[in-house]
Amino acid sequence: MLNIISKYQEEAIPKLQQEFKIDNLHTVPKISKIVINTGAAEALTNASALEKISDQLAAISGQKPQVTLAKKAISSFKLRAKDPIGVMVTLRGQKAWHFLEKLISIVMPRMRDFRGANKSKFDKFGNYSLGIQEQILFTEIDYAKIDKVRGLVITIVVSNSSPKKSQRLFELLGLPFQKD
Repeated sequence: MLNIISKYQEEAIPKLQQEFKIDNLHTVPKISKIVINTGAAEALTNASALEKISDQLAAISGQKPQVTLAKKAISSFKLRAKDPIGVMVTLRGQKAWHFLEKLISIVMPRMRDFRGANKSKFDKFGNYSLGIQEQILFTEIDYAKIDKVRGLVITIVVSNSSPKKSQRLFELLGLPFQKD
């Protein structure tokens, strides 16, 4: 079985060049990074929650996460500027490709009632965001050590792209989309 990087190089690049009439190899859509983000509103009241979320995200991504801070104060949520409210990690290069392969081949088949990724989640630059409702879908997470089921957002950033080109790239890499 081809791994995802060789699948991209041997199958996806030639097909994308042919279908979209791309002459220059450097202008073919390419995955530049993957950002995994988890919001942790409960961190305002429970200090250990951020540490647990950080440990889980580190296990999922293989990289130490960064704590995100609130940009402005919102009194109705009892939130002050620079309060820790989330955790994120940015994967680039080999780690990003490895994570994408794990997402497509292991995590998505384990999703309950999964009928394909939503085609409307592309932004105007061709970046794709996918929400996952349970972090326990990842095999690295030990179910016995989970205090609470949390969701996360995975954003796949694609360079040199548009929504149409990105969708075709993901189809060629094996990401299942919803049927129309």
